[in-house]
Amino acid sequence: MNLTRRGFLGATGAGVLGIAVGVLGLTKAAGASRRKTFKTAETKESSTICPYCGVGCGLIVSTRDGKLVNIEGDPDHPINEGALCSKGMSLFQVAQNERRLQTVRYRAPGSDKWEEKSWDWALTEIAKRIKKTRDATFKAKDGVRLVNRTEGLACLGGAALDNEEAYLYSKLARSLGVTWLEHQARI
Repeated sequence: MNLTRRGFLGATGAGVLGIAVGVLGLTKAAGASRRKTFKTAETKESSTICPYCGVGCGLIVSTRDGKLVNIEGDPDHPINEGALCSKGMSLFQVAQNERRLQTVRYRAPGSDKWEEKSWDWALTEIAKRIKKTRDATFKAKDGVRLVNRTEGLACLGGAALDNEEAYLYSKLARSLGVTWLEHQARI
């Protein structure tokens, strides 16, 4: 076979062109078949506030079919502008964790074993204990002044409560006569 310089360059160019078309064509076809979808595709996004501290960083929460899919910082929020601290970044793991307790656990005084109880039992038990403590420590008068307070109960609110929940919480505490009412952001 007699190969000239011009023939060699033509054959090399055709070969490179053929390989490029083949590789790009196969890559494009393979990419189309295994195209990735974003985990937030077809989700409902809503904004909320981080529950950890009193700063009030903004979050975007993505849900699909009522289940949490993603949590990220809100770039349009004036406080954090999309940035989150390590606690805020771990919020997804708090909600989606197979080790998270889903039932009420109770350990009786003096017992070394935990028992599973119903939520109805737990709420009733909490209400009974609050009532018992309030009745035992209620003080109607301090000297001659009417005070109507209990010093045996204390309430601590948290940043997870929004304004309406905090209002109702403080109203409940004050109706019980609680004077030791505080919020985590002030501590």
